[in-house]
Parts: sequence; C-alpha cells; structure tokens
Amino acid sequence: MVYIMVLSEVFWTIFLTTMSGFLLKLASMAYKSKCKTCKVCCIEIVRDTETEAEIDELRITTPPVPPPNSPTEINDNYNQL
Repeated sequence: MVYIMVLSEVFWTIFLTTMSGFLLKLASMAYKSKCKTCKVCCIEIVRDTETEAEIDELRITTPPVPPPNSPTEINDNYNQL
C-alpha cells in the first residue's frame, strides 16, 4: 500500500515537471515567433512585435553595467589601500 503511494508521488512529480517544462518551452517559442495576432478559442492576443524587436536589439548592443559593489571594484579599492 505504501509502495503504491510512493509510486503515485513520483509519477505526479515527473508529470508536473514535464508539463512545466513543456509550457515554458511553448512560451519561449511564442515569444520568438513574430506573429502579431494569436487566437485560441475565445482568447485573442495582439502583440507589438516592432517594439519587442527594438528592445531585443538594445539588449544585444548595449553592454551590461556592473553593479556598484562588484568584485572588481572591491578588489580595485583594496589594492589602492
């Protein structure tokens, strides 16, 4: 009896993990697509793909700014003492 409950918990854990991964991959694929409208049953999604492309381009071309207390600044301040 206990073995069946453990098997059930393992099954549901694997099932939920797989479904979560599937939904995340589906959302990633939907974001990468350049469709402007999507209709599923009675739900309609309209996206502004031009603005999303501009934001993605800015993320790629703009170098990241390190936080003020980054390890390199801490080491530089230490070496100056």
